[in-house]
This record gives sequence, C-alpha cells and structure tokens, in this order.
Amino acid sequence: MLRQNFLKQKLESGRAVIGTWAVIPSPIVADIIAASGIDFIIIDSEHGPINFETAQQMVIACESRGVSPVMRVGGVIEAEILRALDIGTHCVQVPNVTTRSDVERLVKFFKYPPTGNRGFSPFTRAGNYSLENARTLTTTANENVLTAIHIEGKDAIDNIDEILQTPYLDIVFLGLFDISKSMGMPGDVDNPVVLRFLETLTGKINQAGKYPGTIVTNVGKMSQFLNMGIKYITYSVDCEMLSSNYKAITSNFRSLIAQ
Repeated sequence: MLRQNFLKQKLESGRAVIGTWAVIPSPIVADIIAASGIDFIIIDSEHGPINFETAQQMVIACESRGVSPVMRVGGVIEAEILRALDIGTHCVQVPNVTTRSDVERLVKFFKYPPTGNRGFSPFTRAGNYSLENARTLTTTANENVLTAIHIEGKDAIDNIDEILQTPYLDIVFLGLFDISKSMGMPGDVDNPVVLRFLETLTGKINQAGKYPGTIVTNVGKMSQFLNMGIKYITYSVDCEMLSSNYKAITSNFRSLIAQ
C-alpha cells in the first residue's frame, strides 16, 4: 500500500483508537460511519456477505474521510489475504489463529520478499494501478501495512507467549466472547474472572510491544478498557447500531401512543 496509513500513525504516536465492525455490504453506509470521525472500520468478510468488489468501494469511502479501512478475512488463507491487501486495506485482521506457526505463515502472506512471499502486481489499487510504482511498492507496503490477529480459543491463549514473540505482528485482538467461552462461562463477558484474564493478556501484549485490542459493548466499558491498556477498541457492529437505535425509537413511540 502506497497511501498514508492513518491507523498506524495514530497507534505509533501512542494514541488509543476506536473503530467498529461493518457487515453491511455498502460503501454508502461505510461513508456515513466514516463521516463520524471514527478511526477505523473493520470490513467483515468472515461473518458478513461482503465481496471484494464491494470491499474495495468501502475502502475508498473510508480513505476519503481519513479513516483506515481494515478487513477481516476468513482465516490464514493466502488468497484472501492477498486480495484484501491488493484492494488497499491498511490492515488485515485474521481470525482462527492458534499458534506461532500460524502467525509466521500469515506474515509470509502479508509481506513481499525478502521478509515474505506475497504475490506481486503493481496493477492493483494498492499499487495505484501503475507499473511506475513497481520498484517502490514492495518496500513501502512492507513498512506500511498492519498485521492483526484474533485470539479466540483456549489453544491460542495457551500459546500466547510464543505468538507474541513473532516478528512483524502488530495488533492482537482478544475476542471477549470467545475467551468467556473458553473459561466455561460463555457470554458472561462482564464476569470479574473474565476481566482479570483480559487484563493479564493485555499486559502481556503491551509488554511484547504489540497493540492489544478487544470489543466494547457499551460506552461505560471504554474507560475501564483504556485504563487496562487496550489500544485498539471496536465498538459494536453497523447492523446492531441501526437495529438497536430504531428499536429504541419505535419502543418510545409505541409507549407515547399507548398513553
């Protein structure tokens, strides 16, 4: 990627960042969210119906507002990671990572030689569609793109110390719901035991020089997680924000007309 990576610059300056998930396949919705001044939007092709053509349009909408587009792919899948990078995302977020060898493999997919073996074409949005950029694209992209993983299950948690030793890993996202499940209390993300575990993992990630991330499900949790040392916070999902707000408005309206 030849363009400015807003997310990388903010994290490297010491700033915590706030983003959200996008499962609605719409550049217009992405543009509306980006207009809020949010730091990043995760274009979710793992759980959402977003294809790469629509994802590229969403990337363009994000960048036009100074917002970093992130894309979640389906796993440590070379073809998906390559396409996500070629459409110009600032970061690719990879789920289902459980071992250091998983991370080493995806770093190979993320980086051009000599660091990795990413497939090379300057005729992409990341290369600004031009042969002129062929000599600079590989070096610039290797420095510019962020690598993010999800820690989702017991195996990954057990291997966290080895995972954190992997070079070129930037963001480690802690899936709170998956962590609660692995501890035998699925969905109980406010349980003090879960939160203490989250704090321990966050401390390890920060100590390793990586950026810890997680999801926040209500505004009240933001301060707690920032104080814990979380640097990469995602708040809710576009469909949930639409649904919950319209449900609240409809409920209030029904109450008024019932009086």
